[in-house]
Amino acid sequence: MPEITIIPLGAGQDVGRSCILVNINNRNIMFDCGMHMGYSDERRFPNFSHINGGGNLTKYLDCVIISHFHLDHCGALPHMTEQIGYDGPIYMTYPSKSIVPVLLEDFRKVQTDYKGETNFFTSDMIKKCMRKVIPVDLHQVVNVIGDLTIQPFYAGHVLGAAMFLIKTGGQSVLYTGDFNMTPDRHLGAATVLPGLKPDVLITETTYASTIRDSKRARERDFLRKVHEVVKNNGKVLIPVFALGRAQELCILLESYWDRLDLNIPVFFSPGLAEKANQYYRLFIGWTNENIKETFAERNMFDFKHIRPFDLRTADSPGPMVLFSTPGMLHGGQSLRVFKKWCEDEKNMIIMPGYCVGGTIGARVIKGEKKIEIDDRTYDIRLKVEYMSFSAHADAKGIIQLIRHVEPRNVMFVHGENIKMEFLKARVEKDLGLPVYKPANGEKISIPTPTYSTITIPEKLYTKALMLDPNPHKRNCPLEFALVKGDDGTITVTDVDSQIEDTLNSVTFSENVKVDSIDWPGFTKKLKMLDPTLEVKEDGLDLFDSTVLLTHAENQINELEVIFDLSRESTLPKIYELIGARKEEDDS
Repeated sequence: MPEITIIPLGAGQDVGRSCILVNINNRNIMFDCGMHMGYSDERRFPNFSHINGGGNLTKYLDCVIISHFHLDHCGALPHMTEQIGYDGPIYMTYPSKSIVPVLLEDFRKVQTDYKGETNFFTSDMIKKCMRKVIPVDLHQVVNVIGDLTIQPFYAGHVLGAAMFLIKTGGQSVLYTGDFNMTPDRHLGAATVLPGLKPDVLITETTYASTIRDSKRARERDFLRKVHEVVKNNGKVLIPVFALGRAQELCILLESYWDRLDLNIPVFFSPGLAEKANQYYRLFIGWTNENIKETFAERNMFDFKHIRPFDLRTADSPGPMVLFSTPGMLHGGQSLRVFKKWCEDEKNMIIMPGYCVGGTIGARVIKGEKKIEIDDRTYDIRLKVEYMSFSAHADAKGIIQLIRHVEPRNVMFVHGENIKMEFLKARVEKDLGLPVYKPANGEKISIPTPTYSTITIPEKLYTKALMLDPNPHKRNCPLEFALVKGDDGTITVTDVDSQIEDTLNSVTFSENVKVDSIDWPGFTKKLKMLDPTLEVKEDGLDLFDSTVLLTHAENQINELEVIFDLSRESTLPKIYELIGARKEEDDS
């Protein structure tokens, strides 16, 4: 039996450096190539020695697919392509191709200009890497090599995020990347074709054990807490990433400040609004319906109450709110401001999303009261709130997706092992599906039965729809067997290779009544229609076996007519010649 082999090079029982290697029908595909924000040594990048024994990547990999622009999914890409060496195709959506190099350059600056690293990828390497990228549209089926195809679907999460379906040799894998099944204030919910039935669904599980509360209640709580702090002359720090959650929360706070006519200053990191305006205007089709409808009249990202921040403003007296990057306090402006504000109990930090273990953000969420940063120990006196506005699916959303696409196997990645175990037990019990959750470097082989693809002609589809008793006409159930020449009848699962053909010969059956069964008389009359008809032991064979008349079992004066769909139009003339009538014709 053929099998699909999968090895996580990153994000196996962990969040960070997503990199999933898939072998399917002897094709090798890499999903994502990210970095780990919890490490600053070689562990921050995937272990590429698992690929081809550390040999040539270009010869081994058929393609690389990047799901979205977050660094834990693309941050190792220039390192792999330019420092290790990979010259093959890289696929991502158009928004991702625009935004990925900007974030890679920001990452490079932090590592080289601020942390002083020398053996790091350069700006020129980023440019060379991006020249290998082939952008794709949503739902576009792209032929990579041979019969290997990829197809992206809308994943929500951030601008340009996509799930990717790969198919080859009758096998298929759907990789979610990060996704969100709930629409937010600027993006829609993930949408993927129902009933894809991939052999394997590889899904993120960041919130595998969490069922999030009402989004509206969470938003009200966020606004109330921010307002209380600034009313008491405190400062609020909200660490965010440059694109995504930042826009979501800025839209929320902007409308609240507008309603209450507040004049307390709200700031964002320099470049945040410019980036939002540039990318959201360029890719307005990726936003939700509300943003699209209002964009012509008012750009939702031209904020009236929120303005750019200068680090010197952090020392100013009085209340303020600051949206600052990056989102996990692992460096940059948000960490510099945190060091200034963290020892004042009037202030507050709101962590609006998941923080990778090892980052300052994760330690703050855990409630540590003393944290050493840059050789100095800080007393953490400010209020700490963890309010998940994360654009990831929760446990309910993950199960919703599994039910929707109907996979034959499920694999969990991009999550913590304990949380994965909780959801694994639930999926196996409630959905009866095998679930895998490999660690980094662990090889999983999943056997896949051979399936056949048959194209159903429109005429057959229409006929089945007419026969379907369901008043909603949403399903067209068909039961059929395949006939392979003189070898007899075989089932679909017995076919050795994928058929990939059109189903042209379809047989139906119906019973008709006659005054009496007179085979010699029927033969004489029907030869007017088909001079070459054959007389069989059990009836008459017309039109090269496309119509068969035989005695209906256990019925008096009743015939069973077995006919090919292509001959359906001939039946009324046959019935007229032999004096047959259908049961519904009886009065």
